[in-house]
Amino acid sequence: MTDIVDELQWRGLIALSTDEDALRKAFADGPVTFYCGFDPTAPSLHLGNLVQILTMRRIQLAGNRPLGLVGGATGLIGDPKPNSERRLNAPEVVAGWVERLRGQIERFLDFEGPHAATMVNNLDWTSGLSAIDFLRDIGKYFRVNKMIAKEAVARRLNSDAGISYTEFSYQILQGMDFLELNRRYGCTLQTGGSDQWGNLTAGTDLIHRVEPEAEVHALATPLITKADGTKFGKTETGTVWLDPERTTPYAFYQFWLNADDRDVSKFLRIFSFKSREEIEELETLTAERPQARAAQRALAEELTTLVHGADECAAVVNASKALFGQGELAGLDEPTLRAALSELPHAQVAELAPVVDLFAEVGLVASKSAARRTVKEGGAYVNNVKVAAEDAVPAREDLLHGRWLVLRRGKKNLAAVEVTAG
Repeated sequence: MTDIVDELQWRGLIALSTDEDALRKAFADGPVTFYCGFDPTAPSLHLGNLVQILTMRRIQLAGNRPLGLVGGATGLIGDPKPNSERRLNAPEVVAGWVERLRGQIERFLDFEGPHAATMVNNLDWTSGLSAIDFLRDIGKYFRVNKMIAKEAVARRLNSDAGISYTEFSYQILQGMDFLELNRRYGCTLQTGGSDQWGNLTAGTDLIHRVEPEAEVHALATPLITKADGTKFGKTETGTVWLDPERTTPYAFYQFWLNADDRDVSKFLRIFSFKSREEIEELETLTAERPQARAAQRALAEELTTLVHGADECAAVVNASKALFGQGELAGLDEPTLRAALSELPHAQVAELAPVVDLFAEVGLVASKSAARRTVKEGGAYVNNVKVAAEDAVPAREDLLHGRWLVLRRGKKNLAAVEVTAG
């Protein structure tokens, strides 16, 4: 597809637009300078943010100029939460997070060539602005009746928590960002999530009031939902982060690999850079042979490579195969093995014990007698080696990196044991 609007539509990435026909014409007349903002309210971005980053990448690849904004100013305040006030983080903490997020975003954009990206920080144009100037030059254009009608604000006004003037003012700051970027860079499009629509249109409204002849646009992507009703980007262990220290590459890979068949087609369109033909072929494979999980594997490998690099992806693919008996566990490096085992049911023991005790301890079976039955039926494995005797005891040399045993019942039920004694 050559029309970026058509491509975004096909991928399910347009939930709201100020004027789709006008936006389509702007892209055709292009290039369009556009921006998306990210607030440093945590030391890492997460999968929800990845939707916006990859949308920026798509629009840039279509021949347009992205501005990646990390909100050193808006991050000091925070977008209004649904039910309570945000905790205000110290300025030095926010400044550190700005740099971390900036580094994460930069990996996905191209900073060379005719459509080179630029990173910006809204603290640059707010830090020297006095309260009086802010109210006279910007605040006069905002109407309180419209501001309180914004969904996030209205929800808080109707709650017991209410809303502070600080968080109420957030939409003014975000609107000012669009105006400032329009003046400095000729930026005419802001993108973001549909939950940010009120803030996106605050910017377009402000520009139209200040410069009535200006043509500017807002485009919002939908919130990502899952077929089983659970929240996208969450696992049993919490949020899926882009920082490998907060979510390991192995856990990141497993998130995509475990995608529900009902979701994988949508995820491919939103997150993958595969062509329409490639995605439709994977959709067909999922419909015809869902047990092969071809779409999930393709998605997991592409996204893990994109976010963590080809070497990390190769390591986690090897670890995933080895855990299920399709590779050498002993060949896995210690950090990759540790990350993989942290995702499994696990137990710590002070010393080596009989296999049946370990199987019961880690919860692979309900009891020692059930463990003996599993061994007798040939379904018990330690480090991918079938356990032949009911009284078998692992040796110290069996410990992977001197610490771990991988237990498996049948083909798919895995657990890990860590031996803590020296």
